[in-house]
Amino acid sequence: MVSNLEQEILFCADIRTGDEIEELAGAFGQMNVELRNYIEKLSKVTAEKERIGAELDVATHIQSSMLPCIFPAFPGREELDIYAAMDPAKEVGGDFYDFFMVDEEHLAVVVADVSGKGVPAALFMVIGKTLIKDHTRPGADLGDVFEKVNELLCESNSEGLFITAFEGVLDLVTGEFRFVNAGHETPFICKRGGTYMPFPIRAGFVLAGMEGIRYQADRIWLEPGDKLFQYTDGVTEAANEENELYGMERLTKTLQKNAGKTPMELLPAVRRDIEDFVGDAPQFDDITMLCVEYKERMRIDGR
Repeated sequence: MVSNLEQEILFCADIRTGDEIEELAGAFGQMNVELRNYIEKLSKVTAEKERIGAELDVATHIQSSMLPCIFPAFPGREELDIYAAMDPAKEVGGDFYDFFMVDEEHLAVVVADVSGKGVPAALFMVIGKTLIKDHTRPGADLGDVFEKVNELLCESNSEGLFITAFEGVLDLVTGEFRFVNAGHETPFICKRGGTYMPFPIRAGFVLAGMEGIRYQADRIWLEPGDKLFQYTDGVTEAANEENELYGMERLTKTLQKNAGKTPMELLPAVRRDIEDFVGDAPQFDDITMLCVEYKERMRIDGR
């Protein structure tokens, strides 16, 4: 079947008057040819965009399914309460969090941020998350864990990406919290009956930034009722339409205002305050938060 554009092209080609009408018909014919070519290219581009969009939807689902997202995370465990969330700025993001039982007595928590955005950052995120979890074993020094992960990431870092990361392991029996930091944000500690305060920690160097970096683990002691809040810079660097940053001061006030909330109540409260501050400004960075509460000591052998 001949399309309307093809009919017009054929009609214009049949005009042979030898005057301005023939020239005008030729111009119309050329315009129709160019228009048809444009429509064909547009159809191909649209189809390609739809294909890419469908693949990004799948990638988004895969990425979200890799992050622990079923809460309560450890039903039946009275010693702890934990909640986390990640909101990517694009279809897929470079932020990630993780939490898992290293053994029956130790809980590991991870919050990290890959430089860059989109698919490359998301792929590097998968590698980083997997390596950190695989090397976090019972009794392992967290400084050694990050040193090994850093070396492996440097070997496969053709894109020049890096990761800021914080990992901590909580001893549910004693309350000892061992942690290591690789250029990540300052966490907050809320003591039982108190309020959230920034907890200054050793900065450390980012993962995948340079080979041979040494990382040193530190520790603090948590008591039942204490909470820890960790996040990525997408929280403090969220900007409103005047390009003002959310910042540490406002985050501190928001956390303190909601100090009595459970982890599952706290994170949505912080997210709402960020949204109120940002307004209609677009989200430029992934926003990730994690909060864990050490509720009571784990009993061993009836003790």
